[in-house]
Amino acid sequence: MSYLLPCTAPPAYCLDAYHALLATCGLSDEGDADYTALLFDDNDELCACGSLRGNVLKQIAVLPRSEQQGYCAEIVTELVRAAFKQGETHLFLYTKPMHRGLFSSFGFFPIVETSQMLMMENRRHGLDDFLAALPHPDGTVGAIVCNCNPFTLGHRALIEHAAARCDALLVFVLSEDCALFPARDRYALVRAGTAEFANVSVVQSSDYLISRATFPAYFLKDSADPEQARCDLDLYLFAKRIAPALNIRSRFVGEEPFDAVTRHYNERMKQLLPLLGIQVEEIPRWKNISASQVRRLLQEGRVQETQPLLPATTYEYCEHHFGGNADRA
Repeated sequence: MSYLLPCTAPPAYCLDAYHALLATCGLSDEGDADYTALLFDDNDELCACGSLRGNVLKQIAVLPRSEQQGYCAEIVTELVRAAFKQGETHLFLYTKPMHRGLFSSFGFFPIVETSQMLMMENRRHGLDDFLAALPHPDGTVGAIVCNCNPFTLGHRALIEHAAARCDALLVFVLSEDCALFPARDRYALVRAGTAEFANVSVVQSSDYLISRATFPAYFLKDSADPEQARCDLDLYLFAKRIAPALNIRSRFVGEEPFDAVTRHYNERMKQLLPLLGIQVEEIPRWKNISASQVRRLLQEGRVQETQPLLPATTYEYCEHHFGGNADRA
């Protein structure tokens, strides 16, 4: 009889078998799971596995010869149970497009698909409900997707530039929590720092833009360009589902000379979005200000040196929360 082994990470004695199972299914181990379920058959052979990170089900694999045993259903059921126990009820997973029917039978619904992967969630109208709650401005609508960790004068210059070129501008602030500036604080700082722009609406991105949910690196082991495949999923979701619903016709992005991953994402955006009907404008970095520079100064306790780099509202926040004490960063 098969049996299930729940664990935070695969134990050492079956680690090789775990990696081999993932490789057999064209997957790889990102090593960042909160919870893993391993299923062994009556010969103590690892025949199925799956992991959970936050609200993302990942690394679900079943030995090809065991695919008809219902093991995939057992793994998904266990991961959903574990997620709900952790308070995560809105769940996402990825599979190859050919497996749409299988995961649909487990209560997951398609969101967006590329040639390599299918993104699904456990809410029939999850994305539609998210979009319905956002502003739907008239006229020419532009968008910025930004982290703002924290919100700097460089971010403000980008927003001011974009707002002058649109009837309405939607600024999506990423909802993934960062160690230094939590999502709710970053969102509040962007709203405070852009309050004077009447045509700017600041919204939270939820899980549908540049998040763990839209960058499933583990799924791209066999891709010739896994970084591009990650970008494509996120950008297809934006262009195919989000932009049409909100009448977005252009996306603005700041130049990124330092971070290689962000620069790659921006380059792919400039290649792909125009083919999907979204114009992209890249703005030179304003006075070479970067959020990473601000974070470094804060971590070194040099709060006053951040003042020329930040809007007054962000600087006031930093004074209050860091107060020149590097330990608080």
